[in-house]
Amino acid sequence: MKSNAIRLDKNERLLSLDALRGFDMFWITGGSMLAVFLGEASGFDWLVHQMEHVEWVGLRMYDLIFPLFMFIAGVAIPYSIVSKLEKNVPRKILLGKVTKRMVILVILGILYNGALRGDLTNIRFASVLGQIGLAYFFASVIVIYTKSFRSRLYWLGGLLAGYAVIQLFVPVPGIGAGVLTPEGCINGYIDRMLLPGRLHGEVFDPEGLLCIVSAAGITLMGSVAGHFLREQNRTPWQKIRLLGIIGAGFLVVGLLLHPVYPIIKSAWTTSFNLAAGGISFLLMALFYMIIDVLKWQKWSFYFRVIGMNSIFVYLFVNFIDVSRLTSFLFGWAPEVLGDFGQLIWIIGWLAVVWAILYYMYRKQIFLRV
Repeated sequence: MKSNAIRLDKNERLLSLDALRGFDMFWITGGSMLAVFLGEASGFDWLVHQMEHVEWVGLRMYDLIFPLFMFIAGVAIPYSIVSKLEKNVPRKILLGKVTKRMVILVILGILYNGALRGDLTNIRFASVLGQIGLAYFFASVIVIYTKSFRSRLYWLGGLLAGYAVIQLFVPVPGIGAGVLTPEGCINGYIDRMLLPGRLHGEVFDPEGLLCIVSAAGITLMGSVAGHFLREQNRTPWQKIRLLGIIGAGFLVVGLLLHPVYPIIKSAWTTSFNLAAGGISFLLMALFYMIIDVLKWQKWSFYFRVIGMNSIFVYLFVNFIDVSRLTSFLFGWAPEVLGDFGQLIWIIGWLAVVWAILYYMYRKQIFLRV
């Protein structure tokens, strides 16, 4: 997944994609802390709850961060892969690049899970980074080896429908079919049977084997959005309208399915993919309209700096003790100013992370996987 902005033509860049990626990463690099503080200070409990994952069934804002990231990775595929196919770059070269990217992300994910601590008997092999790498790989292979956009749509429909059939109609031994609980879903059964090491959910893993297949579906959704954004025979407003219609349609279908086929992020149900993918289409249309069409761009610079080093910042805030550095610089504030000082501390955290990313941006240092 490349962090650099995508070129629209020789003179213009698709700034909205990096801004949306940065907006997405903002919430897991300090933005959620700010939202929780503001929600608690104002008594707005709804906002506080939106910054938490649902236990199993349902959908909150925090549950959209990961699928939106996968969707954004898919948006880049027509620019990074299809454009090269059109220039007759051999498929095996492109396959080699996406394979290398997948291997690096899987390894980074295992390291992120603590492989260097030495306890290899209890390590978790599934990971967020691994799922990103594998899902992007599968979606890219489909794009590389299909000859038309219509064929990719068939693949997308097949993934979404096939995954639903597996979850609803393939029986789990001793439990039955369509039991969408942590213990009863077929995702957990396959993870327990085939996935080595420790499972994040004990009886299932939200980045497990079947979940990777489902995540490839939302990545393909992103490639559909990227295809339409890259088209030259549509006006920008036609593209916005089309992305909005598709997004609204997916979201409505996902919500309509929810009573009979629940929206479950941890199991990556097709209803979840449709709802999350629909919201992702709508956000992509909104950011594209504001930033690339209306040219209201200055406000987005903060997010673009984050988005251009998304993998780095994800690793950075988890490997580096940012709170210690923030307390060194702003630890006086809560002691002196109370609750307002706590707000200053949180803003200080965001400023520290962004300052490091801005330095890398100025030096053109980007972690590209």
